Amino acid sequence: MRLPNLSQLVVPAGVVGIVLLLVVPLPAALLDFLIALNITLSLVALLMTMFVKRVLDFSVFPSLILVLTLFRLGLNVASTRLVLSDGYAGKVIEAFGHFVISGSLVIGLVIFLILVVIQFVVITKGAERVAEVGARFTLDAMPGKQMAIDADLNAGLIDEATARQRRADVTAEADFYGAMDGGSKFVKGDAIAGIIIMLINLIGGFAIGMVQHGLGPAESIQKYALLSIGDGLVSQVPALLLSVATGLIVTRSTGAGDMGSEAIKQLSSQKLAFQIAGGALVVLALIPSMPKLPFLVVGGAAIYASTRIAKRDKAAARQAALAELAPAPVNPGEAAENLLEEMRVDPLEVVLAPDLVDLVDTSGGGDLLERVRALRRKIALELGLVVPPVRTRDSLDLPVSTYAVRISGVEVARGMAPPGQVLALGDNLDGLPGRSTVEPVFGLAGKWIPAELRHQAQLTGATVVDRASVLITHLGELVRTHAPRLLSREDVRSLVEALKRTHPAVVDELTPAVLTLGEVQRVLQAMLDEAVPIRDLARIFEALSLRAKAGSDLDGLVEASRRALGPAVAAVHEQDGVLHVITLDPLLEQQLADSLRPGEIGASLALDALTAEHLVTGSSSCLERAEGQGISAVLVCAPPLRAPLRRLLKVAVGRLHVLSYDDVSNHPRIETVGSVSGVHALAS
Repeated sequence: MRLPNLSQLVVPAGVVGIVLLLVVPLPAALLDFLIALNITLSLVALLMTMFVKRVLDFSVFPSLILVLTLFRLGLNVASTRLVLSDGYAGKVIEAFGHFVISGSLVIGLVIFLILVVIQFVVITKGAERVAEVGARFTLDAMPGKQMAIDADLNAGLIDEATARQRRADVTAEADFYGAMDGGSKFVKGDAIAGIIIMLINLIGGFAIGMVQHGLGPAESIQKYALLSIGDGLVSQVPALLLSVATGLIVTRSTGAGDMGSEAIKQLSSQKLAFQIAGGALVVLALIPSMPKLPFLVVGGAAIYASTRIAKRDKAAARQAALAELAPAPVNPGEAAENLLEEMRVDPLEVVLAPDLVDLVDTSGGGDLLERVRALRRKIALELGLVVPPVRTRDSLDLPVSTYAVRISGVEVARGMAPPGQVLALGDNLDGLPGRSTVEPVFGLAGKWIPAELRHQAQLTGATVVDRASVLITHLGELVRTHAPRLLSREDVRSLVEALKRTHPAVVDELTPAVLTLGEVQRVLQAMLDEAVPIRDLARIFEALSLRAKAGSDLDGLVEASRRALGPAVAAVHEQDGVLHVITLDPLLEQQLADSLRPGEIGASLALDALTAEHLVTGSSSCLERAEGQGISAVLVCAPPLRAPLRRLLKVAVGRLHVLSYDDVSNHPRIETVGSVSGVHALAS
């Protein structure tokens, strides 16, 4: 049999053997061996708790407590059987009894009771309380630790494997302290059982000695008291070791070293403590009735230790001063890494006020991080943009109940999400208590109301939205609005590499021979700026390969890509299969075409101020009338006019999208909702 299989069988076989101890008589020689094994295992467990650097390195300890406690109780049963039946329970128990009693039964009983009191009242009781508090505090801290892990993962500071390991460590730590809370109860019960078993041995042995063996009362009590106290001691010594081990491991704080190293390091950090203690002992030695030698020796040792600490501190201070004066050795790689880490700006960041942390607390029902992941997937499927990881953190600088969204370190929007409240949207909200507000995405009037009034608000016809949905909707709209800024050069490279795996010929034909990666990025950013999906990269790259041979002007490349996508461009703006459009008056359209002038950033419209004003006002009026009817409309024009007209209207009417006739030519259902002339807007 291989060694790993043997190691798997050791503990199960041991537990079965412990159960057999309870029913099968043992010879005294074998009992001596098992008692020695019990003491050794308890001592090893105690030393392990001192040398481990963190509690999870000894995570099997709660189960080990149960096994060793059961082992000790099995030995108690076996020794009791031998004491009462044979009056002899092996040399170990007899030796312990003779050594402790030392000719006096009273001394033996007192020593045994002192050991029991130390274990039960002091160590076990304290370890039980510390384990209980540690379990509660560890469970309370879990949400914050999980939030920190998820925030680091979303920010890209750690990878998925590291996040899984850290989550597993947090869960294991909580499980460990929870198990220790129960394991300390085993130690407490074991101490009580030891007292009862000793009394049984003492009383039962005294009776058996007089009744069955014909011994006198004094002889019987002397014989069986020796065996009972010896049996109790060989049980209480390992029990005491295990109690101390339990207290040590539950009182361990996080440190970089083992307990001994940390204790010496921290105790020797303050020379003043040793000086005062040494001086106090010397003063005690001067009292006439006090013995001189012990206090002088110990006090002198404390003062000597303080001088050693002072010399060490002076040497460390000298080394630090020299290190400051001397030029620090420069590690270019390390220095660059530190600077780059401090300079790094997160592409997308959600900052929460401290009272909004519950939104990311998964144990309390917070699902914001899960919704962020779903939003990233939705945006990817909708626009073809891989949204960078969203870093989520809290900030004391934000007002209460406020969240902020930052892009490349710059705040682009703020919103409110008061704890314990929901957002009601509707017209009949005057009868509901709460704070009036404006929904950040659609600009709808609303009111933050207590969550318990959700049903009442719905009865009034209001739409009720929870806090996380408000934040996610706002974040999604900001991502769509700022999609061009979020598409980095590295993102474009990743998209190109992914496309190359399925369409290598298309990629090789376009980049880098025809267009550089930067030029491709500009085209994709321009398309995202007009809410055109870039999911169909293969078709976009095919169009760019053909158009780039005639010139690499941005407007031409974008128009070629839009024509290649065809119906997909208009499909983004349709409602229930219908595309609602605003047209230009033919005379105005001709006037705009005549005013086209080439420029460095593309063609522009050379219009007089009055015509430009009428164009902007008419377009805005048509769009507002359409939105008043619940219709989302787009402006259509000739292909050469689309890009310059979009640039003109973007500042004043940013939400109005401009499509060309090529974009809508293949759409099955088109309805005209307005027409813009050079003077006013004519409703159709």
